[in-house]
Amino acid sequence: MPLIAGAVDVSTVMEKLSAVRPVFHSEADFQHAFAWVLREIEPSVQIRLEVRQDTREYVDLLCFGPQGRTAVEFKYFTRTWAGTDPLTGESFHLRNHEATDLGRQGFVFDIARLEKFCAAGRASNGFAIMLSNDQRLWRPPATAKLTRDQAFRIHEGRKNLSGLLRWGTDGSYHAGSERTLSGSYPITWRDYSNLDGINGRLRWLAAAVAPPSEPVSADLSAASHQPG
Repeated sequence: MPLIAGAVDVSTVMEKLSAVRPVFHSEADFQHAFAWVLREIEPSVQIRLEVRQDTREYVDLLCFGPQGRTAVEFKYFTRTWAGTDPLTGESFHLRNHEATDLGRQGFVFDIARLEKFCAAGRASNGFAIMLSNDQRLWRPPATAKLTRDQAFRIHEGRKNLSGLLRWGTDGSYHAGSERTLSGSYPITWRDYSNLDGINGRLRWLAAAVAPPSEPVSADLSAASHQPG
């Protein structure tokens, strides 16, 4: 897998992060902690959160150094869990994000945005990272019934995300919600932490985005992202 800023493996960051922060209050908390640990691992890498690209575009985390420039997008999709961090004694009350279809959509949209950033030369590579305690994301669907997020599914057993992904069902696609991915992204969920109670297992998924083999023009406004 490509490295962050040409220097650090994303798995190394997540492994060290899980040892000190097994759970997060929010997506912003996750972003900040990831950046902190990355800098501890490799002080030569500069880190910037919520970097504005133009009037509409932001990237969650920009990492750069002598060996490269990496854009990172985060998703922290949670189900209800209340408990205590065993390392710090800190209390947590995770909110319930019920719309798993929108969680999948957001992850795919992040990949598409990162492809556009790389194609435009704004980053040498990118990572879309999803952290979740919602097993519905990584478990295969229970039925064969078609759903509007069918093409956006990210469960274990799916080979990869690639090509044209359309949001909707046959004959009822939603304009503006489709994405065409130029790369091919394997679906590999990895364990992050195991906490007490229902929904206490957290896992993570990362898509490594590389620049296209040939430079292409990219309309970044087609996939705008606001912070938060």
